Amino acid sequence: MSLEFTDVSYTYHTLSGETAAVDKLTFSVKEGEFVSVIGPSGCGKSTILSLAAGLIQPSRGKIERGGGEFGYMLQTDALFPWRTVEQNIYLPLEVKKKNTPAMRKSALALAEKYGLKDFLKKSPSQLSGGMRQRVALIRTLAAQPQTLLLDEPFSALDYQTRLAVCDDVQGIIKSEKKTALLVTHDISEAIALSDKVIVLSARPARVVGEHAITFGEGSPKKRRECSQFAGMFEVLRGELGI
Repeated sequence: MSLEFTDVSYTYHTLSGETAAVDKLTFSVKEGEFVSVIGPSGCGKSTILSLAAGLIQPSRGKIERGGGEFGYMLQTDALFPWRTVEQNIYLPLEVKKKNTPAMRKSALALAEKYGLKDFLKKSPSQLSGGMRQRVALIRTLAAQPQTLLLDEPFSALDYQTRLAVCDDVQGIIKSEKKTALLVTHDISEAIALSDKVIVLSARPARVVGEHAITFGEGSPKKRRECSQFAGMFEVLRGELGI
């Protein structure tokens, strides 16, 4: 599924007045592409995900979606503690009224494919932070969305776990041939994971840079080891003004 923003602006209306969140955003996400959006805290990154999913409508401009459903992965894993791993994975099927034997079988096969077979009957409290994020991703994929919207899903993890989970998540998304749009404040994370990085200004967010990441075939870990990584980091840091 592709996604295209053309001159998109969005303004919040509150009792205290109007606040421009994003202004004249133009960018695209091609089918099968992993795109990251980086910008200062509070610049409107999460608003972009809401616009992409159609949860809110732009004040101006146009958003074209190539069809298919969206799946969300949030800043926290949001697993229900009273449900087992298996029951958590089935949750979106229940919510979206897709809880058929065939869909449950497909979700279970996905969980087993990515190393959750021995954890299905466990509760979330018995899992590590990294494993919980893997469950959260499989739960997101269970309803078979074409595009994943990722709202800083690694921010609650410690640094070492984050590195491992980044490899894990990107590998699964690429293996399943999904399109992904990630918002993050972490420059290194954006470079390591993405086919393209979009840089935003402070609020109201405008696009100040767009960069194809063409070096470092393979995992995010291998990309971090490339000689070009540091140079791209400095370019993005300069565009962010930090």
